[in-house]
Amino acid sequence: MNELMKALEAEDRGHPQIAPGDTVKVHLRIVEGDRERIQVFQGVVIRLRRGGNDANFTVRRITSHGIGVERTFLLRSPRIEKIEVLRSAKVRRAQLYYLRNVRGKAARLKEKRR
Repeated sequence: MNELMKALEAEDRGHPQIAPGDTVKVHLRIVEGDRERIQVFQGVVIRLRRGGNDANFTVRRITSHGIGVERTFLLRSPRIEKIEVLRSAKVRRAQLYYLRNVRGKAARLKEKRR
């Protein structure tokens, strides 16, 4: 059974290590009819679920109208072209759901020096 699970496992796509609190740019391949384009979604990682093939992460961003948008991506999805880590933040919890309730300066995260 273990050999079967390894055979079904998707290959590692070589993305950088991400963690909650990271500000990332996710380059996503979008198919519209017969055309294909790359769409960039930039925001803060508020959740990271590890789980082998089913690992996923949620990115939250604030639109120009002040509305929060969250999107969940499969980490090993073939639609993800690349992930860029712009900055890392020092956080003390695994899920940053409290960012949904704070606005402006209260939503700032302290940057982690590399």
